[in-house]
Amino acid sequence: MPKVIVPLGPQHPALKEPGNFTLMLEGEEIVDAALRLGYNHRGIEKAAESRNFIQAMYLIERVCGICSHAHATCYVTNVENICGLELPRRAQAIRVITGELERIHSHLLWLGVAAHEIGFDTLFMYSWRDREYIMDALETLSGNRVHYSINTIGGVRRDIGKEQIEDILKKLDLVESRTNYYIKLATQEPTLHARTMGVGKLPKEEALKRDACGPLLRASGVARDVRKDDPYLLYGELDFKVITSDACDVFGRVYVRVFEILESVKILRQVLNNMPQGPVSVKMPPKVPAGESVTRYEAPRGEDIHYVKTDGGVNPSRVKLRAPTLANFESVAYMLKGDQLADAPLIIAAIDPCFSCTDRMAVVDKLSGQSQIETFKDLRLKSIEHYKRKGIDFSKL
Repeated sequence: MPKVIVPLGPQHPALKEPGNFTLMLEGEEIVDAALRLGYNHRGIEKAAESRNFIQAMYLIERVCGICSHAHATCYVTNVENICGLELPRRAQAIRVITGELERIHSHLLWLGVAAHEIGFDTLFMYSWRDREYIMDALETLSGNRVHYSINTIGGVRRDIGKEQIEDILKKLDLVESRTNYYIKLATQEPTLHARTMGVGKLPKEEALKRDACGPLLRASGVARDVRKDDPYLLYGELDFKVITSDACDVFGRVYVRVFEILESVKILRQVLNNMPQGPVSVKMPPKVPAGESVTRYEAPRGEDIHYVKTDGGVNPSRVKLRAPTLANFESVAYMLKGDQLADAPLIIAAIDPCFSCTDRMAVVDKLSGQSQIETFKDLRLKSIEHYKRKGIDFSKL
């Protein structure tokens, strides 16, 4: 049978962000796959170096609209470590609340997207309807529904009151009951089983070999979670389980995420019902000393890693982040092989990819093969020249 190459992306109805997957087919079976990134680079790491520490915090939060709190918390924790700040327990509690609400809204969003990819649009509408309750809870807590901006260096910028706690607890009751319904669907619905069981197989040894993380790794039977393995904030004091599945396929990834919602509800109730008293922030020193720090955070998609270096100036001298999607992309090509073309969008969606979190850029001289360091000003001038050649002049902006 002749082999046929089919491009999927970078612009495709099944992809919510631009990525380019090249699939080689024999009939309808995928026999090989390749991935090309780099269509969504925004230069946030480099841009952070030309802003002060507070401005960079709000910029880093915009790496992703779904994991915004994860990225912001990772960044500010690094700055706090360099400054030697000890975070008040009430501030830690509020960060945990925001983080677990974010995890629930991310998992419900993913459940809807996965349902949409298999044509189960009723489940898509139900899960996104229930996600609105969590978005409302985040707005109650922070004033914002997407980029919550609850963090500040040294704590959080807003306290939480008794009425807010009661409101969030009521919403959690509703979300918990709806999640139990989704669990029933996931374990009993024959159509969902047919489209997810045995699809996108990633055995445990392959997941470990490719450094997978988050729900993708836990759905391959590995109980790895930064909240348990390297506790931060209040997680070392909280009672919750690391959800795993031995299914090693898309069904396992559904299973892990829906049960993780219940664990997040459990965590939130513990924190909301036992809020520590005291201040919500400590004062940031007038000058951040020279130093460097690395922080890990269990984002909804997996382990998020941030590095910050300072030289004693008013701006961070280096900001580097590795989002969980970058770690999980290594497994996508493997999971695609052996499956049908019709399953490709679901297999890709099953890692809950975020291309805007992932894309980076390196400037390499073609002749020498050496990488070059570009300043933000250099990049802006090159961008202006690029668009001038297309007849658009941004130089006056």
